[in-house]
Amino acid sequence: MLLGDSGSGKSYLLGRVKRTLNPKAFFAYIGPWADSEHIWRHVLRYTVDSLMQVPEGQQDSQLMLWLKSLSAFTKRNVKQRIAEDNFWEIFQTDRKKFIKHLKQTYKSASIYNPDIFFGVLHDLTNPELYDLACEWLRGDDLSDESMQELKVKHCIDSEDAAKTILSNFGRISTETQPIVLCFDNLDNIPTLPDGSQDFPALFNINTTIHNDYLKNFLVIISVITDTWRRNGERIQQGDRARIDKPVLLKRINLEQAEALWSYHLNSLHQQANPLPDSPIFPLNSDILEQNFPGGKTTPRNTINQGKIEYQKYKLSLLEAKKPDVKPTPVIYKHTLPKVDIKQPTPDKKNPVIPPPLPLKNINQTPQLPTPTPQHQKDKSQAEFELLWQQEYKKTQVKITKITLLSASELMQIIQEVLQALQIQGIKPKIISGKYANHSLSYQQLGKGEIVGLIWTEEANMNTFYNIMNACQKAIQENLCQKLYLIRAGGVGKPNLKGNQLYRQIFTNTQHHHIQPNLSSVHKLATYHSFVNSTLAQELFVAGKAINLKELQTFIRQSKLLEDCRLLQDLGIFTPASSGSGTSGSNTSKPEKTEWQPVKDFLLNLVITQHYIGRNYLVENAHRQFPELHEEEIEKLINLLWVEKKINIANPKANREDQTVCLVV
Repeated sequence: MLLGDSGSGKSYLLGRVKRTLNPKAFFAYIGPWADSEHIWRHVLRYTVDSLMQVPEGQQDSQLMLWLKSLSAFTKRNVKQRIAEDNFWEIFQTDRKKFIKHLKQTYKSASIYNPDIFFGVLHDLTNPELYDLACEWLRGDDLSDESMQELKVKHCIDSEDAAKTILSNFGRISTETQPIVLCFDNLDNIPTLPDGSQDFPALFNINTTIHNDYLKNFLVIISVITDTWRRNGERIQQGDRARIDKPVLLKRINLEQAEALWSYHLNSLHQQANPLPDSPIFPLNSDILEQNFPGGKTTPRNTINQGKIEYQKYKLSLLEAKKPDVKPTPVIYKHTLPKVDIKQPTPDKKNPVIPPPLPLKNINQTPQLPTPTPQHQKDKSQAEFELLWQQEYKKTQVKITKITLLSASELMQIIQEVLQALQIQGIKPKIISGKYANHSLSYQQLGKGEIVGLIWTEEANMNTFYNIMNACQKAIQENLCQKLYLIRAGGVGKPNLKGNQLYRQIFTNTQHHHIQPNLSSVHKLATYHSFVNSTLAQELFVAGKAINLKELQTFIRQSKLLEDCRLLQDLGIFTPASSGSGTSGSNTSKPEKTEWQPVKDFLLNLVITQHYIGRNYLVENAHRQFPELHEEEIEKLINLLWVEKKINIANPKANREDQTVCLVV
């Protein structure tokens, strides 16, 4: 168990452990779960998802490296080596021989459903079935057609099945590298009736693994020290005894804090001529003594304080050297050459770059707007929006399809967003039965009507029928006056009972079917990531850790969710083109252009930095939006200048020497 204060470097240490030991172990990252009743399925899903990642410097995923490293394929006698030069290739092409060989090799390992499990492992070796095999292993509820392709009759649909499949991974790999399960960021887990967090569910898993039910696993649980103090006593003594080794990350002293500043400033110092006398210039040790009088701090607090002091230094330079003449913006009338932005070919081994933003009419001469106050957005809001764009980009790469998230996670995510938007009367589980956690209800804006939401992406039509049946019962019992089905996938053939119930409920009635797009899920999941970070005291805005209420205020003020199509389809926001309304608002606003996010990023960066080199501004924007050419980013900087939202302090200087600042 890894313990430490918020900001002590727990997640950073886990990252270092993975980077250092990845050649010697397989790593799985397990984040907070939405429902403790499905915790084993959550662990299995996140384990397989992590094993599907390709380690740095490798061509294959962790999952394929694990499969190829099994003793069944690496330990051969002399006769086998002589007779079968292409040992792996032979098993790869012969499914029956593959299954028979693994059953013979691991006959004493008590493998759960060996024919099915080893058959799915063989499907991993087939590029056409690899993705489908991974979906089965992670516990997705597959369609009958998909199960036929994999030659299986059932999916992993229970906690016991998930636990035994996870145990299979360990039981056949006792002679290979261990699988490391890293539980981190656990402050947003379900709560018990007494209000405490459900850590007993997690430590029960650890005990089960520890007692040899699951072999060849190493569990690392990362917890904030204060969270452990509040919840540790509620964990059964037997589960507490299964913690083999607690590791406490201590606070650092001021000498270590100064070394941290020196490390981060070194790259800037190397560009300076002459070289600064102090390795922490423009900072000094007095700042550390003044801000941390106890002589101890955390790495994060040290870095945040350094950012604040460095910004003060920059502003002092700006105050000392204000331009004497306010330059008149120049309207560029020439047209830049058209840039052909080619989208990369999708590649499973490389991150997916979001599609390019078409810059409509960007080369037209803009109309000069009527001067208005420019600094309505403060630095904190601007910094929050920058953090949002960075996290949104990570989410786009991480979530490539909606079904990567479980139904429980999707419901938790949308519930958190509704709470942030101050929607009233939110209650979980409007339907009853096995799929209750797929649903919730809330009170419609401005009305007394109860709105029900059900989100299901399971491809299995038997599951779909059961959910439709539960929806019909909820309507008959008048548990809601309007029901929304959120589902991107199909609804089955017309002759299926599930489809017939679906049409009865959602055709020509007050109930509606919404097909969410991936962009909406990215926005909702980005906010969910912020909630996790906030509850773990890891989200800092303007040098200050913000709480959940402050996060909710930021998300409302930023209006970053107003263009989420799913929320628009639910009637929570109105599309901008028809006169926008927020939750309870009917005020109109101009329609956002498709390249507005780039302009927002540029402006927010200037607001937070106050004083920034033009080249550095372009480089940062290009890193955030790699699909855009630098010439197009330059054009957007010019537009912001024309709109009097930014200023060029020295417009007559060479472009690489120009400095961008706010309009005074």
